[in-house]
Amino acid sequence: MTDLADDPALAMPALLNRERAILEFNRRVLAQARRADVPLLERLRYVCIVSSNMDEFFEVRFADYIEAARRPGTGVTERDLESVGAEAHAVIDDQYAAFNNDVMPLLQEQGIVILNHADRTEAQRAWVSRFFERQVRPLLVPVGLDPSHPFPQVANKSLNFIVRLSGKDAFGRQNTIAIVKVPRVLPRVIRLPDKLCDGKQAFVLLTSVIRAHLASLFPGRDVDVFSQFRVTRDSDLDVDEDDVTNLRQALRSGLTTRHFGQAIRLEVVSTCPPKLYEFLLKQFGLPPSALYLVNGPVNLVRLNELIDQADAPALRFAPFEAAWSAQLPRQQSMFDRLRQGDVLLHQPFESFEPVVQFLREAVFDPDVLAIKQTIYRTGSESPLMDLLIDAARRGKEVMVVVELKARFDEEANINWAERLEAVGVQVLYGVVGLKTHAKLMLITRRERGRLRRYAHLSTGNYNPKSARLYTDVGYFTADPDLTADADAVFQQLASLGRTRPLRCLLQAPFTLHKQMLAHIETVTAAAKAGRPARIVVKVNALTDVPLIEALITAGRAGADIDLIVRGACMLPPGIAGVTDRIRVRSVVGRFLEHSRVAYFRWGANVADEALFLSSADWMGRNMFGRIEVAWPVRDAALRQRVIDECLVPYLHDRQDAWNLLPGGGYERIGQNGPSAQQALVQRFCLETAR
Repeated sequence: MTDLADDPALAMPALLNRERAILEFNRRVLAQARRADVPLLERLRYVCIVSSNMDEFFEVRFADYIEAARRPGTGVTERDLESVGAEAHAVIDDQYAAFNNDVMPLLQEQGIVILNHADRTEAQRAWVSRFFERQVRPLLVPVGLDPSHPFPQVANKSLNFIVRLSGKDAFGRQNTIAIVKVPRVLPRVIRLPDKLCDGKQAFVLLTSVIRAHLASLFPGRDVDVFSQFRVTRDSDLDVDEDDVTNLRQALRSGLTTRHFGQAIRLEVVSTCPPKLYEFLLKQFGLPPSALYLVNGPVNLVRLNELIDQADAPALRFAPFEAAWSAQLPRQQSMFDRLRQGDVLLHQPFESFEPVVQFLREAVFDPDVLAIKQTIYRTGSESPLMDLLIDAARRGKEVMVVVELKARFDEEANINWAERLEAVGVQVLYGVVGLKTHAKLMLITRRERGRLRRYAHLSTGNYNPKSARLYTDVGYFTADPDLTADADAVFQQLASLGRTRPLRCLLQAPFTLHKQMLAHIETVTAAAKAGRPARIVVKVNALTDVPLIEALITAGRAGADIDLIVRGACMLPPGIAGVTDRIRVRSVVGRFLEHSRVAYFRWGANVADEALFLSSADWMGRNMFGRIEVAWPVRDAALRQRVIDECLVPYLHDRQDAWNLLPGGGYERIGQNGPSAQQALVQRFCLETAR
């Protein structure tokens, strides 16, 4: 009889659907909005996060899913499309239920209110009317539809109103439909003056302001019915890299048309009359399933403006100061310290500032000759980019690999590329067909007549803002093997030539996938031989089928496997006789889990283990469609620190953790136990206090 552990083809269960897994992740985020132990304004922020996540789901994932359903041979059927669409509807319904039933009533009890027109006093209505006349009306252009006024271009995710009018226009005609486009420059949340609010913090939504004065936009006509609406469009930039001479120019041109891609979703308020939304569906060429009737504003993301304006520190997470790394004396040169050994930063619990200091020291050090760095998402304002510009002006050789195709960051990256090129920086845009997602900084310094390299590698972006919100691991090193490998990667990105075999870095699309499979197979062999066999992987997503199948095979062979997967996971755990040795959990807390760690053990000795940090998730696109790196943590003390901070607390979390069930649903593990993120905040705050 064939041993199923030796024949993975016989043991493989049906994998979970990726799109449903993404929607399940948003359910877990939405659950944060219902937690009584989360401060109220933060609960509202989680509602906004889900709204933003769902926008991206439709703009990218669901748009691709629709396209896949139209093409034969993709494995995606119309029934799959309908099923995922129904799940998306359910998530959005739950989102508005949390907003209306859980969050807003409690905020009202705390004196933070959103006032509709009917709720406003006469004095408040007078103030709103003046605001409308002075700040809003001059920017609105109502368009009455007729053969010479066709349906206007409606930009992706923009706020609009559709109005049905009675009576005749100024020219005696009975055109009944009008569209009012609302400019993005207008604030969506307006705080009323305190003197009008009787001790409360009162806000009005821009939609409510416009609704109250909609009739004044159509003098001589009666407004019968109306609705706000928003359309979500396919937002992937489609640029044929093989057929353009300058990728930057092609992408900048593409940005102008991104806002008018194929319509995917139509949102209207739940009170919208059927004839109006049927008219809109026809205009956008959408089926009825693409209609989302929502019980509230059509864009909850913009309620972040309320969170920013509200004066209520007690309703936010308690602030904490990220610790300065105990491995880095503040006054010591980074180069002097790194010659003593590697340094690890765990963000946001430790400050990102040493990364900025590392680059700043290199810029002002006359012995530093060259600086090389990759840029994926750095933001529109960046001290690191300013320092790179300064370095070039000081005569240093600066090379920057800017990933222009970082989704939704294209414009910021194009702007930085142009500024860098203007001062003589060698700017590269990676490799045609591959996104450069690796996070590397390399500094070359002359020391005693010889050149020495120093590097920083990271699981996250060079973005000080996200470094306060995402959990990531940064790694400083002067290790000759690691720095030589980093230099080889930069050389390859510049020359596009073959590079020597790397000494210890793993690089996608060449060796990373193969080596992860090889380490899983080593653990599998140990399990079959009866030796200790352990795998712990922490990533944002697990969707690569060969890696999933290798993990299942290892588990069937007897390996003990824990997977900490923040978002989409297609591996179904807990199936008796198949994946019952594999556990999958997701941690959703105050910070966005973003670090990628892979731990393998195949024996009883310290030498029988390996731990890698990486920029790559375990997805096919990361393994084969991107430039990624993973690096081993060979220092035993630092390796143990990664285990103690990035893995063990998350495996014991009983407050923010969820278990993945065999069918794809999740259950929260507990409510009153330890929280990995809170424990790390407390640990590093104590270190700061010392």
